[in-house]
Amino acid sequence: MAPDADEPIRWRLHLASPPEKVYELLSTDAGPARFWAEDARGEGGFVELRFPNGMTHRGRVLSKVRPRRVAVEYFGARLPEFVLADDGRGGTDLTLTETGVPAKWREGNRAGWVSVLMALKAAVDFDVDVRSHDPQRTWDQGFVDN
Repeated sequence: MAPDADEPIRWRLHLASPPEKVYELLSTDAGPARFWAEDARGEGGFVELRFPNGMTHRGRVLSKVRPRRVAVEYFGARLPEFVLADDGRGGTDLTLTETGVPAKWREGNRAGWVSVLMALKAAVDFDVDVRSHDPQRTWDQGFVDN
């Protein structure tokens, strides 16, 4: 039986970097542009993301609690929340929870978050951008390294 929209998508990721460093990537204008979108700008409680395929999204920042939590409005009623916990060894255990995902989009969203989270890990832990930045090779064409 397929999960319904009431069941959240949840992923966990361990990062070698401390929560404050991870929080900076999640919460600043320049941060999401290093792993999530081609460009990101924030102002007045909103964040605007521009993706390689030309799509843009402007969503409200719902919560920012330094260095523990960032939650945003994402493409309609979808609500991703990033919760950061100190792992006790100088690193971070990140939990991403996304709610409000329609059943027809769940499979794509689950896979999409893996792509975003692995790009986050590469950026924060290794200062590497693993994305292609090629508008001809985007998620729409089946590329995960967009």
